[in-house]
Amino acid sequence: MIKIAVDSMGSDSSPHSEVEGAVQAAKAYGVNVVLVGKESLIAPLLKEAGGNGLPIEIRNATQVIAMDEAPTAALRKKKDSSIRVAADLVREKVASGLVSAGNTGAVMATSKMVIGAVPGVDRPALATVLPTLSGHAVLLDVGANVACKPHHLVQFAVMGHLFSKAIVGIESPRVGLMSIGEEESKGNDLTKEVHRTLKQLHLNFIGNVEGRDIYNGRADVIVCDGFTGNVALKTSEGLIEAVLKLLKDELSSNLKAKVGALLSQQSFKRLKKKLDYSEYGGAPLIGLRGVSIICHGRSSSNAIKNAIRVAKEFAENQINARLEADLGQIGRESRGITSTSR
Repeated sequence: MIKIAVDSMGSDSSPHSEVEGAVQAAKAYGVNVVLVGKESLIAPLLKEAGGNGLPIEIRNATQVIAMDEAPTAALRKKKDSSIRVAADLVREKVASGLVSAGNTGAVMATSKMVIGAVPGVDRPALATVLPTLSGHAVLLDVGANVACKPHHLVQFAVMGHLFSKAIVGIESPRVGLMSIGEEESKGNDLTKEVHRTLKQLHLNFIGNVEGRDIYNGRADVIVCDGFTGNVALKTSEGLIEAVLKLLKDELSSNLKAKVGALLSQQSFKRLKKKLDYSEYGGAPLIGLRGVSIICHGRSSSNAIKNAIRVAKEFAENQINARLEADLGQIGRESRGITSTSR
């Protein structure tokens, strides 16, 4: 049975969200969970949440990496942190993946150093699945690499292609390159060089896409550097929250609106669930030799539950082994084409 290590000291409401999310995941998905963190805090919460008898164990970790700590310094000084211990469990194959809502930089740095990258991957990328008008799209990188060279984005395209096939279930994902115009001549030096390379690879590359294409379903995979992707993701989160709040206010503004809202209640619930980030769990760090899922700092128990589900699916689909095989075929080609760009 798949076992997932959860950094229980990472979220804003830790360890409550992590413990409750682990209990929900164990019940819903039949997955084994290791809650990593301060046992004295976790144990009573686990009992209170009804975790007795479920496949959940606790691994004590005495240190916690705070959100404002420098990742590399924390990685060196806090070797018994909940993030580090969870990553060690994956490296030692005690666990099949880790989930953390903690310091993003620390999770990324620890995952890369402790778990290691798949051969052929220079920089693992943080990917997220977003709802579109026709299904779902994978956006990467959304924050792991703020400064990229052309061959990094080419590798992101290969990794996004495989992720979309294996997890989203699209046989031939349409891969788009984020730019400021659809024309090949549009963009900066980075996107122009990447565009030339992607045209030569055996991917379903559809050319440049723009920010408006993230949600309209034009592309199944959208590739960009981590700076651009993170801004796009955070803008989307803020916009969705604002729209839902404005909609709620309008639907309670008068009696007529309240009646209409009551009649449309189920539709609004489905819409909210589709747009709720907690339903998508967390963002996988693609390109590692193990599974690492990074969650929002304010993740609820539902978000943790779904992040555990994503980690389980990632492990079951053997994404890392398949990625290594794909890079053996496509990656050599891409690295040869982009070798002059390094």
